[in-house]
Amino acid sequence: MDHAAVERTYAAARDEYAGRGVDTEAALARLLAISLSLHCWQGDDLAGFEKRAAGLAGSGLQVTGCAPGRARDVDELRADMAQAFALIPGRHRVNLHAMYGEFGGRAVDRDAIEPEHFRGWQEWARPRGLKIDLNPTCFAHPRAASGYTLASRESGVRRFWVDHVKCCRKVAASIGREQQAPCLHNLWVPDGSKDVGADRWGARAALLKSLDEIFEVEYSPQQVKDALESKLFGLGSESFVAGSHEFYLGYALTRKKMVCFDLGHFHPTESVADKLSAVLPFTGEVLLHVSRGVRWDSDHVVLLNDEVRDLAAEIVRSQALDRIHIALDYFDASFNRVGAWVLGARAMLKGLLIALLEPRDRLRELDGGPKTLARLSLLEELKALPFGAVWDFHCLKNGVPPSDKWLREVDAYERRVLSRR
Repeated sequence: MDHAAVERTYAAARDEYAGRGVDTEAALARLLAISLSLHCWQGDDLAGFEKRAAGLAGSGLQVTGCAPGRARDVDELRADMAQAFALIPGRHRVNLHAMYGEFGGRAVDRDAIEPEHFRGWQEWARPRGLKIDLNPTCFAHPRAASGYTLASRESGVRRFWVDHVKCCRKVAASIGREQQAPCLHNLWVPDGSKDVGADRWGARAALLKSLDEIFEVEYSPQQVKDALESKLFGLGSESFVAGSHEFYLGYALTRKKMVCFDLGHFHPTESVADKLSAVLPFTGEVLLHVSRGVRWDSDHVVLLNDEVRDLAAEIVRSQALDRIHIALDYFDASFNRVGAWVLGARAMLKGLLIALLEPRDRLRELDGGPKTLARLSLLEELKALPFGAVWDFHCLKNGVPPSDKWLREVDAYERRVLSRR
């Protein structure tokens, strides 16, 4: 489809939406202001750049597949991310794990990480207009082999991980100062037990103590914003997870931190979308990790499914776009890793566009009571409106391929770059 054809179909779609009271130009302007945080670990299967033994001890994580082209060093990873960003409309962010620091081939343990180890990322991101977020890496380490880190009963283990997270917050604050925008610092730990235990209270008391010590140092919210990510269960923690949703929700609300909702970290019948309007009245901001669980927290690539559409709709209907931070979090090594980034990011942005194209005033008028039939009918009719034409116009307007034309560039990049690794 050429530019003229895209513009013609967009003009027709614009008029159709206008007939419903929707300003497509305003919707596109708002969409362009949204930044997703693109997770670096999709590009190298969570290998990182530390000098350490292979394996993900105590991780609760599993990357499957053996597609060619995995990034083997920081230059390859940045090149792959740059290619992905070139195919996603808008200006977005880079989400790093602490294991992706540049350590110069030296063995730098996690409790000795410094801002200098992330200077290279900042120098790469700055001219590209990218902001950086950071996550502590509380897995894939001998001191996580027991399955416990911050909730460990062993004081030496707990001390190590407390120091690691303190280091990460120091790095995040440094990044935030230099990029003149907050660095989102999100904490997830795999702590839990595979089988039935007898002292859940003890583990959570240890976790509480660790968190309070970590957050003794206060940073300006202009530099770093802290979030806590819960989980229902993980590999090796099927029977008990110390950092459950209820635990972190209570902690975040009483300590004025953000809660992070990962779409794969709840029971499949739970709706993360529904949780947003329940939590927003009590918290300033929320972090989302958008993933796609298939039967369990399997971290499949995000698609434009009902869950993503419901999530985006709830964000927009709650008028919370400025209070909710959206990051992607999945890892799939079964097909082209660059394509996985692009597919997931574009799916999330499409969901947000669909939500922004709703006639919100009209829907509110129909909400409740005897107008239920009219409301449901309108919601059904909105599904048939040509949002795809608006999306294609948005892509072309922002210099990226419309529809599935981006696949050509990913295929060319695979032949030119990935297949030679």
